[in-house]
Amino acid sequence: MTERIEGHGGELALAALRAFGVREMFTLSGGHVFPLYDAAHKTDFPIYDVRHEQSAVFAAEAVAKLQRRPGLAVLTAGPGVTNGISGLTSAYFNASPVLVLGGRAPQFRWGSGSLQEMDHLPLVAPVTKHAETVFSPDDIPRAVTAALTAALTPHRGPVFLDFPLEAVFSVSDAELPALPGIAPVEPDPDEVTKAAGLIAAARRPVIIAGSDVYAGDAVAALRAAAESLQVPVFTNGMGRGALPPEHPLAFAKARRAALRGADVVVVIGTPLDFRLSFGDFGDAQVVHIVDAPSQRAGHVQPAAAPAGDLRLILTALADHPGDRADHGDWIADLRTAEDAAKARDAEEMSAETDPIRPARVYGELRRVLAPDAITIGDGGDFVSYAGRYLEPAQPGTWLDPGPYGCLGTGMGYAMGARVSHPDRQICVLMGDGAAGFSLMDVESLARQKLPVVIVVGNNGIWGLEKHPMRAMYGYDVAADLQPELRYDQVVGALGGAGETVAKAADLGPALGRAFDAGVPYLVNVLTDPADAYPRSSNLA
Repeated sequence: MTERIEGHGGELALAALRAFGVREMFTLSGGHVFPLYDAAHKTDFPIYDVRHEQSAVFAAEAVAKLQRRPGLAVLTAGPGVTNGISGLTSAYFNASPVLVLGGRAPQFRWGSGSLQEMDHLPLVAPVTKHAETVFSPDDIPRAVTAALTAALTPHRGPVFLDFPLEAVFSVSDAELPALPGIAPVEPDPDEVTKAAGLIAAARRPVIIAGSDVYAGDAVAALRAAAESLQVPVFTNGMGRGALPPEHPLAFAKARRAALRGADVVVVIGTPLDFRLSFGDFGDAQVVHIVDAPSQRAGHVQPAAAPAGDLRLILTALADHPGDRADHGDWIADLRTAEDAAKARDAEEMSAETDPIRPARVYGELRRVLAPDAITIGDGGDFVSYAGRYLEPAQPGTWLDPGPYGCLGTGMGYAMGARVSHPDRQICVLMGDGAAGFSLMDVESLARQKLPVVIVVGNNGIWGLEKHPMRAMYGYDVAADLQPELRYDQVVGALGGAGETVAKAADLGPALGRAFDAGVPYLVNVLTDPADAYPRSSNLA
């Protein structure tokens, strides 16, 4: 049932946003979008502002990822929108339902050279599911509803709307559309049956479950399918923690052995991209399960490729009526490899060496992170160790840049995570290179009383570039940073606090102080520049 509402363009947009459960706005102030602020201010709709527009979009993406609902960023015209395009692109690669509302120069003067006059759509269209300029105020509720429906329809993703000045500032009487239902994508039952038969008959099957399992609320269905078919499970992205680490079918360290020995590899809710050898697992057959037909790989011919609602597919796998091969020996072999790898990791994570090895940082973090802590990775070299040594205990607690690999997510993700979970630990794991992209937004966190812990692995180099370049050419360029830079003092100047740690024995106490601080607190860990570029990680 529809209703009619009256107000300026900002009020009309906010009414439609509320209907979809949007509860906060991330922004950097700009005159083109004042009516959206006015509508929020008058109705106690929270506004969180940042120092760079990319952080607003990353914060909205963190909300979308963690809460599985739309996140909202509001950006002013021209450079406001272009500064947010990396965030939009990350959301596109990560299938995050983010809505960016942009200001736009007035249409009645278009072509005359108004301030920040630019047609945004050609830039944002390739990295959004829907992009539209809304020229009339009475069309705003319809446009917001259509955009958010597209964002939430699998395969999910970001959307963009911009409003010319006269549209968003004008008052109108408009119809607020009814909230649309988003029907689940029904998979082809024959394809599901084919996949189930392959998995059940396999002698050495492996499941790799990714972010869409969490985004599609299919975690329980994944567990049921794995337990019914008795298949070992590895995870990546936000799929991490889908099975708790103590689950007998949960594996993290033995992935190389699993993929080398598997005869059927089942990849669920993540693309067959560079993180998974582009779907090439030797002689193993591949079953690729995705949430929409558009996500089927075009470069690989899987043995089966069910596409549709992941809960429906996984539930059907769990209910497979056919015979099942005995996977007990296979699971036992992988458990032996897993335990051996864990023992090696335990030694590395307790190393007393100075300079500090990155592994020791994560060994100390494992002691203090709560099971429901939100862990955020923003970096390359240092954060790749996080993928190897940290094992999330619960689904929906791990945020990383995803396959786009965009640095600078850290402070925006931290803001969105703190807003989403006011009472949990929020820990940002940041390379010293990544710190250069977003650390100024500590000021935004401090000013708006959003405490987080930031752990910087400070080795003074671009680790993923310096060592490979030396291996290739015998030298490196553009790969050094200022050694032992005091990032903690930067955070202190911005309203937070912190300290530098140079000895492994001091890590634990420093982390304890950080989590008790109640303000943004940065632990600046001086790590060994020689201990970089790990060859194996579960970050993906």
